[in-house]
Amino acid sequence: MARHLHDCVAPAKLNLFLHVTGRRADGYHLLQSVFQLIDLHDLLHFDLRDDGRIVRSTEIAGVPADSDLTVRAADLLKAAAAARGIAVPGASIAIDKRLPMGGGIGGGSSDAATALMALNHLWDTRLTRTELMQLGLRLGADVPFFLSGGNAFVEGIGELLTPIETPASWFVLVHPGVSVPTPAIFASPELTRNTKVVTMSDFSKRLPGFGRNDLQAVAARAYPPVADALAWLSDAGEARMTGSGACVFAALASETEADDVLRELPSRWQAWKTRTLDVHPMATLLQT
Repeated sequence: MARHLHDCVAPAKLNLFLHVTGRRADGYHLLQSVFQLIDLHDLLHFDLRDDGRIVRSTEIAGVPADSDLTVRAADLLKAAAAARGIAVPGASIAIDKRLPMGGGIGGGSSDAATALMALNHLWDTRLTRTELMQLGLRLGADVPFFLSGGNAFVEGIGELLTPIETPASWFVLVHPGVSVPTPAIFASPELTRNTKVVTMSDFSKRLPGFGRNDLQAVAARAYPPVADALAWLSDAGEARMTGSGACVFAALASETEADDVLRELPSRWQAWKTRTLDVHPMATLLQT
């Protein structure tokens, strides 16, 4: 058995559009979206321990280890293994955190998914992709997507995934320096909750710039830096918020255009150029 697995990639995602199409009786919102993997990522490093403990060996400001989705993912997988009569060693988990938190790009969910993939391999627990996705859903609606292995047309509360091919593109992604709390955006009485249901072919036929992000108007009103970033990036192309914010992005025709936009970036913001991924970098660890 291997003792470590280092440089495990946990990529970010963009919501190419995000429609809220209804609300269930339990309060959860019904969504439609396309989740697009991009090449911005965190890096995770795993080392086996002999004492059975799950230990996060790096500090992350504002995220105690016991509430970290990565640690919780490891605990869930360990419990699932125990239920099958498989005793696993512990693990030390180091996270090289590069993705901004509260940005709507799925960093915490992606870290959790990568932990499930890596530890399933290291511990030889042999859960299938479907079983890992079922575990991941207990951690958050975005986690199964990162375990699916590729880009997806997303429905339900985020748990219904259909693989989709998306065009290659470069993006500029801007973080305007605020953290937008997802529950507050979904709770807003101003949120549009009745957008017409679309089909996957509607999206594919009307690229680029299909649809909108229904959460964007609410977040931009409540958090002026989001509105400012959208207005600034709109000079480069159609700017759109991803997830519930705060990050905003625009598709560019080339890497050169993305570089040109970044050179004009106001110093108060963080920004990156990034491009699409077709397949999750760790997908080879998944068992079908």
